Amino acid sequence: MDQPTPRPAPQGPEAPPVTCARCGARPPEGTQPTWTCSVENGSRQYFCHDCARANLRAIEGRLDSSWW
Repeated sequence: MDQPTPRPAPQGPEAPPVTCARCGARPPEGTQPTWTCSVENGSRQYFCHDCARANLRAIEGRLDSSWW
């Protein structure tokens, strides 16, 4: 793996709002522990609990979200 380790997203008031990359849902208070984070093509994407559960096999197979 020759890719650099991604830096964590900033937390607090300066952090951009988190939305689900699949359905556009927003968590009530910051990123929830049940959400999934994926780095695709160098950008960080978050998926809500429902979208992550519905596409669990594709996520575990490391398929890009555009595939599922």
